[in-house]
Amino acid sequence: MRNFFIIIIIAAFGIMLYPLFDSFSGNEELSELASFYAQKENVEKVNSANLVTAVVVTYRGLDTMGEVTILFLTAAIIAFFLKKQSDVRSLRENTEIFTTAAKLLIPIIIMLGVYIFINGHLSPGGGFQGGAVIASAIILILLAFPNKPFNHKFFGYMESVSGLVFVGLAALGGLIGLGYLDNAILPLGTFGELMSAGAIPVIYSFVGLKVGAELSNILNGFQSVQSDS
Repeated sequence: MRNFFIIIIIAAFGIMLYPLFDSFSGNEELSELASFYAQKENVEKVNSANLVTAVVVTYRGLDTMGEVTILFLTAAIIAFFLKKQSDVRSLRENTEIFTTAAKLLIPIIIMLGVYIFINGHLSPGGGFQGGAVIASAIILILLAFPNKPFNHKFFGYMESVSGLVFVGLAALGGLIGLGYLDNAILPLGTFGELMSAGAIPVIYSFVGLKVGAELSNILNGFQSVQSDS
């Protein structure tokens, strides 16, 4: 009888949602706002091969700053509620195969994360994606070496310095008259090359470091209260 009611509920939701899917048609042209971003003169202003990155970092930079702030507050709240245990814990050691594989993969994962946010203005990726990849390397460290001390000060300094540089670059754009978070505070370079798009790769690099540090602190907050039981 229980399974019968579940089937009825699923069927009812299907009937309710069917008109929505049946009448859906994808957008065949850009909206007015998207068309503005895609105009040739606006693309030339940012000189970024990845227009999405240019929009996120410059035109909608305040949104990006707000997202980073929310992530920082999340890390702070988790650290507050998941207070580190005062007693010394000794977790089970992992197998030699796991630890050896981790030693090999961790630097590769970190390099991949750095590559993603450094090349965010040229290809799909950016600070948030690269920071998340770096944080996945921290997960592997915490899993493979559970008794290894976690350097809170290092990640705290990284998070603070990255945030200050991000805000400083944003304010610098306004101070020199180009506009808040304007990437033209640095030379735009040649389109399609690594050293191009002005301050966008610099801003996204520090966003990636900040996101990676914040996610790492969140992961360590959960790891600090785990046990073998």
